[in-house]
Amino acid sequence: MDDERPDLLTIGRLAHRTGLPVRTLRFWSDEGAVPPVARSASGYRLYDAGSVARVELVRTLRELGFGLDDVCRVLSGRATVAEVADAHVAALDAQIRSLKVSRAVLSTVATRGSTAEETALMNRLARLSAAERKQIIDEFKEEVFGGLDIEPCLRDRLHTFSVELPDDPTPDQVDAWIELAELVRDPGFRGRFHTWMKLNTPAPGRHRPPGASIWWARQIVQTVAEVRRRGVAPEGPEAAEVLCELFRDGDAERTGALRSLEAGIEAGAEHYRRLVARVRGQDSAPDGTEELEWLARALHAADRASGRHESR
Repeated sequence: MDDERPDLLTIGRLAHRTGLPVRTLRFWSDEGAVPPVARSASGYRLYDAGSVARVELVRTLRELGFGLDDVCRVLSGRATVAEVADAHVAALDAQIRSLKVSRAVLSTVATRGSTAEETALMNRLARLSAAERKQIIDEFKEEVFGGLDIEPCLRDRLHTFSVELPDDPTPDQVDAWIELAELVRDPGFRGRFHTWMKLNTPAPGRHRPPGASIWWARQIVQTVAEVRRRGVAPEGPEAAEVLCELFRDGDAERTGALRSLEAGIEAGAEHYRRLVARVRGQDSAPDGTEELEWLARALHAADRASGRHESR
């Protein structure tokens, strides 16, 4: 066109220089991000070398996720790149956390083969606020621990007990929280756990109930694990020798241990323990359920061998 200045670029030439489509440049120009520096006599937009640099900056900011409003604020001097970038970092962090939660929920759905209703429930549990998650745990604590006759110091410890999902949880932590939340909201589990706690918690001024230490001494689980690795049957004579080593305080301790074992196994105490550790992101001891079940069978066998038959 004879009315164009040779030192200026039409939008077509600007597109060729920058490698961007004309429609993109026209949109950016209409939004004020890359305004023309002049107009030809025929009304066509014209751009200069500075426009080329401006297009490159706009492209960079857009690739980083900036909206055109933010781009225009930066280019007009109303905000610095650093200020807008800081806001975008916070937004991206929130989006990443949300994506992690979505991934964890979908992974759990795929693993479980969940129904639509179960999927909706898991999604709600995963996206609860910190206050809502705390309320679930507090309600569980009140029902399970609230009626226990225990020492004030132990009650204080139970009162401060918490299971908190971090602000930036891993998919495994989200998965564990979903399962834990489902578990502690189950009235049946709460009742079984309360029964188990009553059998294992000392009343004020008293020692721990006979046999209750079985759940707090990991060396007992390790001992039984070693015995199982050797292929020892819980009903055999070698198992009886193991019991003699583990329980030196006589029949009362064995009877109490068996009651505690059966209550804890029925409640799923080991599974609960490991879920809590996973939500917290902590390493936990291996699941000792099979060892505890072996020990319960061995105690039953010892009862039968000695002629003791209790109604349980």
